[in-house]
Amino acid sequence: MPRPIQAFVHTDALRHNLERVRAAAPDARVWAVVKANAYGHGIAHVFEGLRGADGFALLDLDEAQRMRSLGWRGPILLLEGVFDMRDLELCSRLDLWHTVHCDEQVDMLSAHKTQVPHRIFLKMNSGMNRLGFTPARFRSAWTRLNQLPQVDEISLATHFSDADGPKGVAEQMRVFTKTTEDLPGERTTCNSAGLLRHASDGAVAADWVRPGIALYGSSPDFPERNIAQWDLQPTLSLRSRLIATQDLQAGDSVGYGSTFTADTPMRIGIVACGYADGYPRHCPTGTPVMVDGVRTRTLGRVSMDMIALDLTSCADSGHGSEVTLWGKSSSGSVLPIDEVAQAAGTVGYELMCALSGRVGITQD
Repeated sequence: MPRPIQAFVHTDALRHNLERVRAAAPDARVWAVVKANAYGHGIAHVFEGLRGADGFALLDLDEAQRMRSLGWRGPILLLEGVFDMRDLELCSRLDLWHTVHCDEQVDMLSAHKTQVPHRIFLKMNSGMNRLGFTPARFRSAWTRLNQLPQVDEISLATHFSDADGPKGVAEQMRVFTKTTEDLPGERTTCNSAGLLRHASDGAVAADWVRPGIALYGSSPDFPERNIAQWDLQPTLSLRSRLIATQDLQAGDSVGYGSTFTADTPMRIGIVACGYADGYPRHCPTGTPVMVDGVRTRTLGRVSMDMIALDLTSCADSGHGSEVTLWGKSSSGSVLPIDEVAQAAGTVGYELMCALSGRVGITQD
């Protein structure tokens, strides 16, 4: 029998979340962002749940080829554009739209020999200061691209740095709107936080929105709002089973470094999951977990292959009991990935992407 740890991707939850973000901006088309192998879910596992999107946005050509091999014939956008001159040939062959964010990418296009002009998303650095042309240089970049026979339609893009916090999007949106006000082309601005928090007031109206984390059942502004408040459903559940139980006496310690010591008699369980599976090693005692759908906590240090759990509130649990590390239990109880990530001092994105290769993923 294989080791009992398993990840499950919930197709119905993906569909639900897609409809939820679509409802937040009903007049916009939706890029389903599937970068990083669909946030660790696996592109093949999420395709059925997200194929109702208007397009897919990702980072690398291998992911784009996988999308085409799955039968997707609609738009695919390379969010970081091309990295090498040779990439443009594959963009032509696979009919990929791609971002242009620097002079070097414009140079590549100008030297590219093609019979089919490219669809471009020209990116503005409106305040994130990662990729894109500054507002002062944006129009000259647009003019240069517009003169190239290798370029067909030019769309306009930017990315919000503070959509999930009090600073908001107003200043970046003002800069983007002012700089592009008389330029033709479709606009795309909103990530998940921008879409859920700001789209309803009309301040970030765009032709395309680019939800990522919200599609995968993680709140873009946790802990201010959780997934229930945003009407999102978990799409990735990590489950295992108890492989042992131990009875502790007061003064007994648990695990490496004896970082947890029982102050009263208690029963604990050992689950087949550890940092080699992608569960954060630095999760402290008290990190939430579910046993047979009942919430409890971790105890002591996370080991490579095992974690100790408090079974005080799980009187009927024992060897073989289901353990849900995050997501949805088989009985339907939910432990949002954001709560586990918060305990680990990180975000749900990282936990999704960190699952190791030895954890099998099944489409549910």
